[in-house]
Amino acid sequence: MNHIDSQNGSGAADEPQVISYAMAPTRTVTAGGVTYAYRELGPKEGIPVVFFVHLAGTLDNWDPRIIDPIAANRHVITFDQPGVGASTGQVARSIEAMADDAYTFIRALGFTTIDVFSFSMGGMIAQDLALKHPGLIRRLVLTGTGPRGGKNMDKVVGTTYRDILRAALTRSDPKEFLFFNRDAAGKQAAKAFLKRLQERTADRDKPASTRALRVQLKAIQRFGRSAPSDLSKLTQPTLIANGDNDRMVPSALSWDLHHRIKGSELIIHPGSGHGGIFQFHAEFVPAAVEFLGD
Repeated sequence: MNHIDSQNGSGAADEPQVISYAMAPTRTVTAGGVTYAYRELGPKEGIPVVFFVHLAGTLDNWDPRIIDPIAANRHVITFDQPGVGASTGQVARSIEAMADDAYTFIRALGFTTIDVFSFSMGGMIAQDLALKHPGLIRRLVLTGTGPRGGKNMDKVVGTTYRDILRAALTRSDPKEFLFFNRDAAGKQAAKAFLKRLQERTADRDKPASTRALRVQLKAIQRFGRSAPSDLSKLTQPTLIANGDNDRMVPSALSWDLHHRIKGSELIIHPGSGHGGIFQFHAEFVPAAVEFLGD
């Protein structure tokens, strides 16, 4: 039995429409023994766009310059995976299990068709979800990600730990190293991105624990070392995007996805890394909005 927490709001039709992610209330829904934390904004009618976040990501890790323009005309939903942020339960040990959890959450909200916007680990989850439930996803956006068994994807573990150490030594946020080039433009983009993540000042999410980070990293490593999935089975319109110098999930894997998913579109932002869509949000978002449509 599913339970939507009315104390935090249940998305009633008579509620005023939220148009800013910084102001979106945090809600909860309980299914399968897990209470999922989520936020929603934009018009409530139509097919929702569900956002799948990155490694150790929470509700507060989405760039409002990505969310808000999409929510101008679409029902947008973000959520925390079990054991991460404000969601209860245990952190899933595999990408497949994370996809199962995502499906449980989506069905708990009563949706049978969704669009997906995913970034990094979220894109890995989205691929598994789309393959297991082919009728669920209408349109698919895969950014900063790669396919199961992708070359060098398992090296993300070493890259992540090295950049966490570099960040600690310089008292910086690890995302400055993991998401952006260390040239002048990249450093400026990193500072601007991190500032945008702080625009929400009330009802902020709990950060992911170190344990959650480690469990998810191992899941990504297994995903990278697994036999490839048959992505030719993905028939929905797919938009793929990345920077041209992604150190976390090598940019070559975005090309790999593009070749494997028939009819997919590919956007590569020059002079950027893993967070290319955030650095070049002004160029990327109009393309994403057009792709997602109504």
